[in-house]
Amino acid sequence: MERRVRVRFAPSPTGPLHMGGVRTALFNYLFAKKQGGDFLLRIEDTDQNRYVPGAEDYIIESLKWCGLVPDEGVGFGGECGPYRQSERKAIYKQYADYLINQGFAYFAFDTAEELDTLRKQAEAEKQVFSYDLHTRNGLKNSLTLSPGEITDRLQRGEHYVVRFKMPENRDIVEEDLIRGRVSFNTNQLDDKVLFKSDGMPTYHLANVVDDHLMQITHVIRGEEWLSSMPLHILLYESLGWAETRPRFSHLPLILKPEGKGKLSKRDGDKLGFPVFPLLWKDPETGEYSRGYREDGYFPEAFINMLALLGWNSGTEQEFFSIDELIEVFDLSRVVKSGARFDPEKAKWFNRHYLQLKSAQELAELFKPELVSKGIVVDDHKLETIVSKIKDRCEFVKDLWAQSCYFFVAPETYDEKTVKSKWKSDTSEKLLVLADFFETVADWEADAIKEEFSAFMASKEWGFGAVMVPVRLALVGTSTGPDLFEILELVGKEEAIGRIKTAISKIQ
Repeated sequence: MERRVRVRFAPSPTGPLHMGGVRTALFNYLFAKKQGGDFLLRIEDTDQNRYVPGAEDYIIESLKWCGLVPDEGVGFGGECGPYRQSERKAIYKQYADYLINQGFAYFAFDTAEELDTLRKQAEAEKQVFSYDLHTRNGLKNSLTLSPGEITDRLQRGEHYVVRFKMPENRDIVEEDLIRGRVSFNTNQLDDKVLFKSDGMPTYHLANVVDDHLMQITHVIRGEEWLSSMPLHILLYESLGWAETRPRFSHLPLILKPEGKGKLSKRDGDKLGFPVFPLLWKDPETGEYSRGYREDGYFPEAFINMLALLGWNSGTEQEFFSIDELIEVFDLSRVVKSGARFDPEKAKWFNRHYLQLKSAQELAELFKPELVSKGIVVDDHKLETIVSKIKDRCEFVKDLWAQSCYFFVAPETYDEKTVKSKWKSDTSEKLLVLADFFETVADWEADAIKEEFSAFMASKEWGFGAVMVPVRLALVGTSTGPDLFEILELVGKEEAIGRIKTAISKIQ
């Protein structure tokens, strides 16, 4: 009988969630939903020294903002909990004891100072010290000590760790669902620590035990964990779980926009873009790090952009809703090599999703900014204004820059336009035009345009003589939507007032 697909996203609460972590969560989520399975959130907080207050809440809020809501996990319930590893502490010791009793692991009593000395000695000889099958028989552990001495040390409460006993000269072969056949020889692998005398497991033991107990069928994680895979496979085998162990997939790195290496916060700071989904305040330094949400990105744009970092659908399509991503997602189309992040492409995605939103939706998002400036405008007018300028915007925050002249008169005028378009007779013509506008009864764009055209013809003036100067007076620049639509939306009295103000200021 085929098992129900179950995947997990298992971050450590050691700081803000990087966008690479969000992509890992996304690919797990898409895979689970495509297969009709479950997506779990597990918080791996066994390393209490690196625990950062607020990081766990940040992770959960980030997933919610992205729309990647877990079926089970911390904050979401489920039948396989607790989903926070620090609350599962009592579970792990029995498995560490089992591995020792079966000869798959051993106690090691070497102190940190002793191991540091060995590392320095090896370094002086231009070697690298590794606690492994080549060195373990000369070190202070239960493979070399007598049973009585082991018992005495444990009874005295001496500090120890439990290390996995890596077998000699075995090839560990796995068919990674992204990378294909991957092989490791155990002679090149060290004896990793699984458990410590303070009762806390390390990542390796806790990860394998939890994945088994939570019935995880597929492990989809970053390529930095690829080197841990042979140990994890051997742990499943040693614990008697080889038949039900999960399949592995290792995702490529997200690379920095320029140069070599993976994307870091430093790259974002240097080039001016966020690398975290939400704004983050460091609890120790008080330093803020930018977030995609606070920078004005829509979650659907952020998710669409992330999905295409290292994966493609095999078609020319670039815009996908989350439902479309679920429908077409396949791990076989995840690339093996790193995916370079392009901050300009991220903006391009956001622009696309902004254009898809209705004027009504954008007007609602724009209102808080107008309220903060003390501007009151009726909904219909605001929606009309937004519809005229949205195609010039990438973010909601751009709406003000593109539409401010609808609400407040310009205080300055573009010097280049003044120099090239404001002629010696412009002021005189605009005064006549202002008087004409006083006579226009129907202040609606089409009607204004019709009467304006007749007026210009009667004066035998070319449109170029006054069109740009009028726009300059209303907007402050030579850009913007249709001039007659601006006139209508600004209002008759305000438009005439702005023309007269421009004449006096520019004159």
